[in-house]
Amino acid sequence: MKLLLYGRDVASWVPALRGIAPGVTIETAQTEEEGKAKIADADAFFGTITPDLLASARQLRWIQTPMAGLERYFFPALVEHPVVVTNMRGIFRDMIPDHVLCYILCFARDMHTAIRRQLERNWAPRDLKVVHLPGATLGIIGLGGIGYGVAQRAAPHGMRIIAVDPRLEDKPPEVAELWRPERLDDLLGQSDFIALCAPETPETRGLFDAGKFAKMKPTAFFINIGRGRVVKLDAITAALQEKKIAGAALDVFEQEPLPADHPLWGMDNVIITPHSAGFSAHEGDRRLEVLGENLRRFVAGEPLENVVDKAAGY
Repeated sequence: MKLLLYGRDVASWVPALRGIAPGVTIETAQTEEEGKAKIADADAFFGTITPDLLASARQLRWIQTPMAGLERYFFPALVEHPVVVTNMRGIFRDMIPDHVLCYILCFARDMHTAIRRQLERNWAPRDLKVVHLPGATLGIIGLGGIGYGVAQRAAPHGMRIIAVDPRLEDKPPEVAELWRPERLDDLLGQSDFIALCAPETPETRGLFDAGKFAKMKPTAFFINIGRGRVVKLDAITAALQEKKIAGAALDVFEQEPLPADHPLWGMDNVIITPHSAGFSAHEGDRRLEVLGENLRRFVAGEPLENVVDKAAGY
């Protein structure tokens, strides 16, 4: 049995993986040409696969991707191939929810305004606008690992939490209402804070257009730590400029990096972070942990974790 690790900075993982699966041959490759030669007799593969690499594989049964979001990973031959694909779902289970809670608390206490005034040495406490969280509703779009982590962090603040999810059947105790995506407009109309935690799929790409922002309360705050292309950049810009919504916290954008002259940079009610919600010193360790556990399962003939629906893309 052979595992091929493809990409940079993976050679350091070999000793740990050999300790997990001593009988497995583990090889590494950094270029596509090298990868094409070594993948020919590989049973398992870690990395970003290409059509040429897949065409060179004669007995490939499992691919572990290095990322959680796979909106640009699949191509027709890979979808049709019998190989099982697993992703890195769960490695951002705490850092991204922490980032969302930071956004919520910042807006709730009007910290974004206070920070800007600090730079101006402007002492004007009386007109800061605060939101009482125990009386507020948080709507979560996508109640997977990250979305549920957001719910767990928001619940102790007394927020009413509602969510939409296409797959989840059982409502977690922190969530007051769990609906199917068909009720997204109901969620938008009820929420004071909206956290977009959904993956990019053909169904969600461009989902947030002018019509969706029109369904929100004018006092509501919109948060996106999911995927940039789920939200139309022009639509959210217009919604903010026209005061259709109260503010936005954005970590991902339809166009990245956000152009330096884009109007979002200058808006007082917008918090921008540079696709950094998942940053952590533990990210690499967690990738190795997921790969190692799935390698153990693969060798033992056990079901793999984080299996992806290739046709759906997540």
